[in-house]
Amino acid sequence: MAEKRRKPNSLDIAHLAGVSQSTVSRALRGDPMVSSATRERILGFARQLNYHVDKNASSLRRQHTGTLALLFFEDPTTDDSAINPFFHSMLGSIIRACSRQGYDLLVSFQDLLRDWLADYEDSHKADGIILLGYGDYLAYRDRLETLIAHGAHLVRWGQVLPDHPGISIGCDNVAGGRLAAEHLLRLGRRRIAFIGEIAPSAPEMADRHRGYHEALLAAGLAPDPSLQAGAVSTEASGHQALRTLLERGREFDAVFAASDLIAIGALGALAAAGRRVPQDVAVVGFDGIPMGAVTRPALTTVSQGTQRAGEVLVQCLISQIEGRPAESMILSPQLVVRESCGGAAHPTAAAILS
Repeated sequence: MAEKRRKPNSLDIAHLAGVSQSTVSRALRGDPMVSSATRERILGFARQLNYHVDKNASSLRRQHTGTLALLFFEDPTTDDSAINPFFHSMLGSIIRACSRQGYDLLVSFQDLLRDWLADYEDSHKADGIILLGYGDYLAYRDRLETLIAHGAHLVRWGQVLPDHPGISIGCDNVAGGRLAAEHLLRLGRRRIAFIGEIAPSAPEMADRHRGYHEALLAAGLAPDPSLQAGAVSTEASGHQALRTLLERGREFDAVFAASDLIAIGALGALAAAGRRVPQDVAVVGFDGIPMGAVTRPALTTVSQGTQRAGEVLVQCLISQIEGRPAESMILSPQLVVRESCGGAAHPTAAAILS
């Protein structure tokens, strides 16, 4: 009988590629420390040999489950998802990044009363935790510190602060607020209203307001407190906040909303009041959710870059799990100009400004 052919292994790939076995292992799991050229060469030889990673064996060697947990904080929404639409796009990016790295993803809603550590890492359900939607970290700081003290691996999307426990990935909200206000100022708008919360319990919105405030001062304009109205990130709240501004009787020719959902609600209130957008009032939102591209008029927004965000969250968490350095990171936002500021009518023709 002919000798049964031996299955190829990572040593075979290493020999063909002229690299070490550890480099092959890192390349196959998408480690960014391996150059793109080396990774492509290794993947090419892996395909040539019809080599497939044995996830179960790999997990046993590393004593890992091969699963990450994604925990959402429930948001008030107009549908049954209870997930802020901003996180829908990020969820897709996280799922793809996990797949590329050979991890499964466990998605769950959580509240602040449950014991995350017992539910996940202690029970070996997951090797690490990604937190989305937990904006006011002060409300659960003690729980995060306890998790970290027990050796939990976790990463959070949100504001990056020097005294925040653990690793956070977030957008430069101050820079994003400046982008929005500076764009409106370049359009000749001078009475720019701000809709959103500016209290410490909403740190990301407060930073967006700070950037807006700085841009007005730099342009020699004194911010008018009567042109600020509080709103949480829902369409209904944005609609009511815009009505509040109108009822005050103070003139404004532009609105910077601290989220796209707030901005979409404001668009509805402006239309109901007979105010034309952008002729009478230009509107800018924040987040870059897909819904903003199909509003009428299409919404100018500051995009947080959900695809990149999802990839960075997953990579930072896996780096912790595998004992490699990981640190908090602030991502740069981009301004996407559409009809609500007189920009392109079709989203594919929108001007994207860094």
